[in-house]
Amino acid sequence: MVSVCVPGETPFHPRRTSKVAVVGAGSVGATLAYALLMRGSARTVVLYDIDRAKVEAQALDLAHGIAFMPMATVAGSDDIEVVRGADVVVFTAGAKQKPGQTRMDLAGATTRLVAAVLPQLVAVAPEAVHLVVTNPVDVVTYVALKVSGLPANQVFGSGTLLDTSRLRYLVSQHTGIAVQNVHAYIAGEHGDSQLALWSSATLGSVPLLDWPGIEGRGPLTAAVRDQIADEVTTSAATIIAGKGATNYAVGLAASRTIEAVLNDEHRIQPVSSLLSGYQGIDDVCLSVPSVVGAHGVGERLAVPMSPDEVAALRASAQAVREVARSCGY
Repeated sequence: MVSVCVPGETPFHPRRTSKVAVVGAGSVGATLAYALLMRGSARTVVLYDIDRAKVEAQALDLAHGIAFMPMATVAGSDDIEVVRGADVVVFTAGAKQKPGQTRMDLAGATTRLVAAVLPQLVAVAPEAVHLVVTNPVDVVTYVALKVSGLPANQVFGSGTLLDTSRLRYLVSQHTGIAVQNVHAYIAGEHGDSQLALWSSATLGSVPLLDWPGIEGRGPLTAAVRDQIADEVTTSAATIIAGKGATNYAVGLAASRTIEAVLNDEHRIQPVSSLLSGYQGIDDVCLSVPSVVGAHGVGERLAVPMSPDEVAALRASAQAVREVARSCGY
């Protein structure tokens, strides 16, 4: 295309558009695509799945709502070429967690799927940031990094971002403080060995452990904190038992991470990435507060931790590492 610049006018430059590819057209993948479109996160959203009828139907259903969303293009296909040129590739495909199953129970079948599919995705989108959402997300992220051949910053998992949102919601409910003013993180495994980083948590700028309670609401005692942490850990199982899957909150959480990449926000999020020398932890993907931007995951922040929290984080790392080893990685 040739552009002509008229004196006194601003030169025309074609606008760069953003493309997100969602791998897996199940409940999580479709909900994530819906969240991306509703939030106007990307100009193009594509779904890839081996089930042609399902992925085309999901895309068509979403496309029929474009009139009520920020302008975008939607496509769905069983041809991996639909992913080509994506800025972000999100892996949501995998075995569905059943009632009574732990996320780690899913490891074997899901890691085999990732090992088979991810190299094909990298072939068509080598410059993309690859975000893993599939559970067990820490193990799957580690396998994805190993089989992709990509730099460690370019492949990371959604990790404990959703758990952190659950934690902040529950703290907000107890204190009466807006959830947006609750600053606290869940770290470690996205699963049973996760831990709440209470020692660095704040409400506004007040340390959470010093919070006196207001308007008839008491402080966050050790018993209250233990109850909240337990509910964060078990909430997914409660939702799965009631409706079969978690999808809305995880879709919103992942969409926020994708926006941090596309907009180069340098946003701090507890995502799962390869740790090296972090609190004495090496060669495992685990969630700690990290800087997320256009190049993927950046600096892992050395947030204050108590000796008990450091010990719990190391134990969580070992739990994840053992499952990865059992899967041959």
